[in-house]
Amino acid sequence: MLQFAKTLFLRSLLVLIFSCLACFGFVSSALAQMNIEITGVGQSLYPIAVMRFKDENKLPTSVTEIIRQDLARSGYFKNTENGNASESDEGTPNYKSWAARGADALVVGSVVQTGGAQFEIHYKLFDIRKSEGLGGLNLNSSADNLRAVAHKIADDIIFKLLGERGVFSTRLSYVIKEGKRYRLVISDADGQNIRNAMNSSEPIISPSWSPDGKKVAYVSFEDRKPVIYVHELATGRRIALSNQKGNNSAPAWTPDGRKLAISLSRDGNTQIYGINADGTGLHRLTRGSTIDTEPQYSPDGRYIYFTSDRGGNPQIYRMSADGEQAEGAKRITYKQGFVTSPRISPDGKYLAYIANIGGAFRLYILNLATGDSQALTDGSSDESPSFAANGRYVLYSTKVNGKRVLAAVSVDGNSKQVLSIPGSDVRQPSWGPFMD
Repeated sequence: MLQFAKTLFLRSLLVLIFSCLACFGFVSSALAQMNIEITGVGQSLYPIAVMRFKDENKLPTSVTEIIRQDLARSGYFKNTENGNASESDEGTPNYKSWAARGADALVVGSVVQTGGAQFEIHYKLFDIRKSEGLGGLNLNSSADNLRAVAHKIADDIIFKLLGERGVFSTRLSYVIKEGKRYRLVISDADGQNIRNAMNSSEPIISPSWSPDGKKVAYVSFEDRKPVIYVHELATGRRIALSNQKGNNSAPAWTPDGRKLAISLSRDGNTQIYGINADGTGLHRLTRGSTIDTEPQYSPDGRYIYFTSDRGGNPQIYRMSADGEQAEGAKRITYKQGFVTSPRISPDGKYLAYIANIGGAFRLYILNLATGDSQALTDGSSDESPSFAANGRYVLYSTKVNGKRVLAAVSVDGNSKQVLSIPGSDVRQPSWGPFMD
């Protein structure tokens, strides 16, 4: 038990020593831009021609390039047209000609400037194989909202061609270390459009998105002890959710956003508690003599998955959301000797976790129905996994050339990418929910 506590504590300190001046609300940051390196692709890629939008030179940001990059990062598509040629978005394309050029789908669009910094973005999608139009979108946008428009178009393409919801319009939270300064930031799903949520001079750990995407809970050490805060992103307003004696850590939201599960050491060893989102109604959920921590709710809200060393080494367990007394905890992981950081996929079918394999901390995924598990990486310093809202990807932190970076991998392990900021360490990622 002591070794487990020491390991978790040391790993947290190594990963999460952050500075903390209370700076609330969003502040634009043009200094730190995310680089994206795609290190693997899917087994078969859908060839798509995304043509340059007509009159796009009127825009300060290329909508076409953002759409192309989104589709490439998805791991499902291969862009067959990467130049500056445009195609009319009026009438019907020559399906045979496009088929001969190797495209299975075609994207065309145009830009109309309606005011000084106001634009109409028109896009259409065509299925070349079926020789039919699939509709499109007409979107109004200001100059500073063009990235959001491009992400929305990419999501629409994913849905119309693949029948699943895209995640390009979702957001990420993560921590950037630049020199001796650290920032908790919010960005687009591609790591761009970075905005500060908080500047720090003391540790911040465990950011967790509310289900509606409007708030982030996290642990801050600004008062020289770990305190859990709930931070409203639009206004910068926050409340101290839990400031109990000892450690307050690992906040996780219920699916309805009304409550959180947290880990407290107020009564000695770390245990899991439930608490209302306004800080009232604290109640204990586990009552063991070992360490219970890192709670995560199942998507239906019926269960809590958590890390415990009650069997000796840390493993993942599951209990009723009403607490261990309502239904005894059941061990979930068996195939590795040291397992932490449970994260449940949005459909409840998979469990992502970090396993210690011969001293290497590596990202794994477990099929909860079959019990089969597989390593998604060959890394040695993976941590903080987080599923995308559609369950197709897992975001995590790892090390590349001695620097902390973000990485994303598809659940089949085929598509991989690394997101890094030159000169900075990037860590503690959390992938936000769909924003309706």
